[in-house]
Amino acid sequence: MTELVRGTPGLVRAVNDRAALHLLLRQGPLTRPEISRLTGLSKPTASQVLARLEGAGLVVGNGLRTGLPGRVPETYRVNAAAAYATAVDVTPDRIAVRTADITGAVLGEAEAPVPAGPGREALVEALRAALALAPAPRPPRRVVVGVQGAVDPTTGRLAYASEEDMAAWLFPDVERSLGEALGLPVRIENDVNLAAVAERAHAAADCPDFVLLWADEGLGAALVIGGRLHRGHFGGAGEVGYLPLPGAPTAREAGHPYGRHGYQELAGGDAIRDLLHAHGIPGTDFTETVAEAVRRAGAGVGTGAGTEAWAGVWARAGAGAGPGTAVGAGAGVLAGAGTEAMAGAWTGTATGSGTEAGTGTGTRAGTGTRAGTGAETGAGTGTGTGTGTRAGTGTGAGTEESVEAARAGLGVVAARLASGLASIVTVVDPGLVVLAGRLCAAGGEPLRALVERELHALTHSRARIRLSAVTGNPVLAGALDLALTAARDEVFGGPPPVTHCP
Repeated sequence: MTELVRGTPGLVRAVNDRAALHLLLRQGPLTRPEISRLTGLSKPTASQVLARLEGAGLVVGNGLRTGLPGRVPETYRVNAAAAYATAVDVTPDRIAVRTADITGAVLGEAEAPVPAGPGREALVEALRAALALAPAPRPPRRVVVGVQGAVDPTTGRLAYASEEDMAAWLFPDVERSLGEALGLPVRIENDVNLAAVAERAHAAADCPDFVLLWADEGLGAALVIGGRLHRGHFGGAGEVGYLPLPGAPTAREAGHPYGRHGYQELAGGDAIRDLLHAHGIPGTDFTETVAEAVRRAGAGVGTGAGTEAWAGVWARAGAGAGPGTAVGAGAGVLAGAGTEAMAGAWTGTATGSGTEAGTGTGTRAGTGTRAGTGAETGAGTGTGTGTGTRAGTGTGAGTEESVEAARAGLGVVAARLASGLASIVTVVDPGLVVLAGRLCAAGGEPLRALVERELHALTHSRARIRLSAVTGNPVLAGALDLALTAARDEVFGGPPPVTHCP
């Protein structure tokens, strides 16, 4: 039987103070009567709460609210200078820092070089230099650092990270050691977990049970269950890059648990680039290659009635139609400005009075003239005259062959991503999967729709699939969210009490 906590006067005052502080954080400057009404406190009690919070330096006056009949009321707000928090995002290439006051207002953001060498001393100096680039008026109450890998709570060491990328971090009791060396309360968190924290206020705002798949140069996932991050006993929940899958080398074959094997070797950035290269899609890295495959497949080419043809394809595909079914005006013809039409994206011919020149993705000018300097084709293109029929010796990015190759390649990319997701959603049963990382951003809505179709074909899951909705750096955003939450809990005396306030 759970023992009830006796409601002592001190406890009641603390609960009332926290309720007022969190209300002021959410809704901005308020008057005494508004605080009384929104918290359910009596007006005398609300006045006592404000007096205590002003005396503690947590609340300050925000001036008079004019323009209303009767007595002019004074408004109050949270004192932004009450505390500060800092977020840090560490990659093999740079250290990014963001500092905010307790209200969440960002005071500064900067980037700094990574440690010059391995070892704790080099790491401490690099972090100290980075923090100095985004200083707070006083030392931050919390510093949350996002890294590739995760701290194993049973050993205190950074795990699930390669020595090549994180050599400077591989020493005992890393979190406590860094905190003592910097003289700050430091918390180290997995970068993908932090991206999921940021997504709770965006794509996953309406779903407390979701999985975030981070598809980039590497693969990772984060599990949020009941609105809380699930890190696992050893801190490795979500390290799906090493998930064994058919068709990929196993850890036994790779000779190392963190070697090149598993899901990463099927759907990591390099693997996707090589896959699309095999389908004739150019690009120097996976983001360029995926974006080019989407472009060739028809997404975002042209304007007018046929522009949404690929959106229609995905809608039809989700309803059971084959991936080659075209939807839109004129059977998928992509109309340009004027009379030019890019029917070559679907049938290999163009209609209208436009002409094509150059080898680029092109800028459309006038009524159907295309010119450009980028690479629309791999080895060269023909030119079209008269009715716009294509000719040439190269395989054009708009020819039927290249379009079908791009669609086929994207289908395999989606199938590979869905094969790993199938294992995750079958066990976790989330209501939502958020696709994040540069690979998913490059694929956009067409790739999202294909992954959703493949995942629902593989599993019983009815989870929705959404693209990330966080703008900017999601790791910094999530780290700052955790840092601010911890700072507020410390300064305000705990999390917001459960209330029925609007």
